[in-house]
Amino acid sequence: MSQAYRMSGVDVEAGYKSVELIRKQALATFRNEVLSDLGGFGGLFSLAAAKKMDDPVLVSGTDGVGTKLKVAFLMDKHDTVGIDCVAMCVNDIVCYGAEPLFFLDYISCGRNYPQKIETIVKGVSKGCQLAKTALIGGETAEMPGFYSDGDYDLVGFAVGLIDKAKCIDGKSVKAGDALIGLGSSGVHSNGFSLIRRVLRLNEQSLKEYVQALGSTLGDELIKPTRIYVQTILKLKEIIPVKAICHITGGGFFENIPRMLPEGIGAVIRRGSWNELPIFKLIKWEGEIPDNEMFNVFNMGIGMVMAVAPEHADTALAALKDMGEKAYVIGEACEGASVNIC
Repeated sequence: MSQAYRMSGVDVEAGYKSVELIRKQALATFRNEVLSDLGGFGGLFSLAAAKKMDDPVLVSGTDGVGTKLKVAFLMDKHDTVGIDCVAMCVNDIVCYGAEPLFFLDYISCGRNYPQKIETIVKGVSKGCQLAKTALIGGETAEMPGFYSDGDYDLVGFAVGLIDKAKCIDGKSVKAGDALIGLGSSGVHSNGFSLIRRVLRLNEQSLKEYVQALGSTLGDELIKPTRIYVQTILKLKEIIPVKAICHITGGGFFENIPRMLPEGIGAVIRRGSWNELPIFKLIKWEGEIPDNEMFNVFNMGIGMVMAVAPEHADTALAALKDMGEKAYVIGEACEGASVNIC
């Protein structure tokens, strides 16, 4: 079947096989609200929970893994980039205090290798399970001539829900509020174009053991992005959280202002948390100024929250109980800029 299409580079049967293999990965993420099986024209998800809300609001987010995929290609390791894809979407959604409900992925590739697609989706499924978000659908597009054989791209889309009155919008942040940072696992999924140039990544360099990292360079760089969803959802039931930002592309200088109201800036105090060794290596090898490092990378902090100063100790204790590495990394201040001192 589909012999002519196969000769043009598209294997329809491989597509069928991929769906068969990944179905069990999706089923492992299903919540009670999922109303459809995998493989339909769309994913069905009940919004009955919204009936309990005064003014339900949907919160959506979409993102990809970016050039971190190049590290996966060089290492031939594809089981964690799906976690990155989920994290980049759901971490953005939970910045509003919303619970991510469901997720869809899109994989485009030069050639459909069903076992590789299954491995990628295993990571997506793992990320969805960490966020308690349902993987209700997706698409795998075989695009010969557009992607090289063996290459692929991976992007995702998620939808969350929150009652409008409970939405975390940052409007109540004021000077003196404490800024609490949650530790990252490493580079996460941003800045890899710079990393690949500075560290001259290739198959051999990624296998080299780096004493300062306590691992090979590849094992350090492929670490998946932390998913903070359940931590944030639990914390906001303990204390009022005024604002949240996800430290992604743009680092501290672009992302922290996004959670602050007009006229409020931030002072970030270096030394209040552990800047991970990988960032010291990147800075050293690339001779990169501090300001640029903080404008590209998370520097060891994956999320930042603003809370009233009287709630800071309670927040830190609760986060520690949840297994998080959390620090008071600074405070909100009068002004409109982020100052790192």
